[in-house]
Amino acid sequence: MNTGKLRALFGVVSVAALLTATVAEAKDTLTVVSFGGSYQDAQRKAMFEPTAKALGIDIKEDTLSGLAEVRLQVRSGSVSWDVVDLGATDCAIGAAEGLFEPLDYDVIKADGIAKPMVNDDWIGIIYYSTVLAWNKKLDKQPKTWADFWNAKDFPGSRSLRNNPQVIMELALLADGVPLDKLYPLDADRAFKKLEEIKPHITTWWGSGAQSAQLIKDGEVDMLAIWNGRLSSAMKDGANADYTYDQGLLNADCLAIPKGSKNVELAQKAIAMFVSPEQQAEIPKYINYGPVNAKAFDLDVLTAEQKALLNSSPENMKKQVVVDAQWWGENGAELQERWDSFTQK
Repeated sequence: MNTGKLRALFGVVSVAALLTATVAEAKDTLTVVSFGGSYQDAQRKAMFEPTAKALGIDIKEDTLSGLAEVRLQVRSGSVSWDVVDLGATDCAIGAAEGLFEPLDYDVIKADGIAKPMVNDDWIGIIYYSTVLAWNKKLDKQPKTWADFWNAKDFPGSRSLRNNPQVIMELALLADGVPLDKLYPLDADRAFKKLEEIKPHITTWWGSGAQSAQLIKDGEVDMLAIWNGRLSSAMKDGANADYTYDQGLLNADCLAIPKGSKNVELAQKAIAMFVSPEQQAEIPKYINYGPVNAKAFDLDVLTAEQKALLNSSPENMKKQVVVDAQWWGENGAELQERWDSFTQK
């Protein structure tokens, strides 16, 4: 082949390579942020990778620890994230502060998702439950929060989370308040009931890892614990059991930080994340319940899996969804009262 033809061929190859690179560079990228660990690993497999493929985009991931980092980006006018995963109460607070873009419910289909988890600026993504768990070695095992509070008839060491949210609800349930009458919370009644159990609490746990270790090592006989943490502890050998009766369902949520450069694409991604199809995939990788009830109508989860999931129709009936909006409005004041309660 002569020199002229070689140059022409190289020119064609170079142009093709340039075009390929240009197309690759032009591929849309969405930055999705969550809490890392096994939870984000599960999200990647069940949601992020399938969504990236379906939309023909790249999904870049980052991690965060809470609302403060989102607030900093938005208020500084330097937003690098497009979709953030937060606790539902943080979402309620962030929405009140105007930190999020409004969600487009013509794009995002919210039917199948409970109303407390659907807000103008955020939407739920998974459920986790706070449940009553106990060491199976106990001769008399508690099955209700009234039993947990009854130290005389149900002896043993106890542990609760060092946080007013959910623990105040548990106190009211122990005092006889029905699940459907919890909100608005009667704070005075809850703290009065908490004074009763306080002398019997050997550990106020501060992290999910700590709570799992307490039950796994047998350091406490009964405790309030997140169901996902408990499941992991049981797989690791914890001699424990639990009930969803009087459980408190809380949620993580998704929002778009105000100032995101990819709002339209973020709406499409969120629509896929909360779709029944992707929601049904999450329990394959982690023991968190779909927030979209329609996931249970698909032929994806087995009967055994559904029986164990906190948000299955049968288990939902036994629990109540935490009112994130109420906590967003009242949490700061109650945190101060809680700090005073635990420190005196």
